[in-house]
Amino acid sequence: MTTVLDLQHVSVRRSGRALLDDVSWRVEGDERWVVLGPNGAGKTTLLNVASAQLHPSTGEVRVLGEQLGRVDVFDLRPRIGVASSTTGARIPANESVLDAVLTAVYGVTGRWNEKYDELDLDRAHSMLRDWQLEPLSHRRFGSLSDGERKRVQIARAVMSDPEVLLLDEPTANLDLGAREELLQLLGEYAVAPGAPALVSVTHHVEEIPRNFTHALLLKDGKVMRQGPINQVVISERLSELYGLPLTVTENEGRYAARANLV
Repeated sequence: MTTVLDLQHVSVRRSGRALLDDVSWRVEGDERWVVLGPNGAGKTTLLNVASAQLHPSTGEVRVLGEQLGRVDVFDLRPRIGVASSTTGARIPANESVLDAVLTAVYGVTGRWNEKYDELDLDRAHSMLRDWQLEPLSHRRFGSLSDGERKRVQIARAVMSDPEVLLLDEPTANLDLGAREELLQLLGEYAVAPGAPALVSVTHHVEEIPRNFTHALLLKDGKVMRQGPINQVVISERLSELYGLPLTVTENEGRYAARANLV
């Protein structure tokens, strides 16, 4: 299986502070990773490096076999799918859901004078069906609920047929129903034929979809643990990560955590 991300001794420093500190991490094409850590752990910085949006201060980063600093990132970035609040903020509020997904073909937001063929339209409609958005295809992006907007962002990220898909807190700020709907879709996508490698950042173990295979624990910019999810997302490791005695349980591929404060 092809290695899609390979970080070796990567550090990112800003104003004398290490946002990432000596991070080494490898993601294979058939793996589905969750990145967990408290606020300020460096999770978003890690995704920015993995998406070729940010170069490391030190260390070596290879994304899809290409070394950052020795590749034209404008050729590399279209091969990487990213769904985050930042990408969602760039979609015009008056853009239709269909066009918000379709414009990913050209890597733009806001329909202008691009030319799309029937294959592009067919794929866009397929993405809308996969993420349960087809009934909303003519709605304006700005009129959607938070959960619907999250699904549009993911459908747009998948539209370009990426080789790796990076999700930055995909269920943040969603109500229980919207969260569970999206987690169900992500769990199904994780085992779908032809799905790319997946990396999802979250604060909460309850937001790990089913069928994810690996976990990385990040604190103060450093990797505390990484490996198969059933060896990492456990009481001992999460208690160490959050500095709080926790009991972590797993049921049919979903996780939960509670504090032992008594």
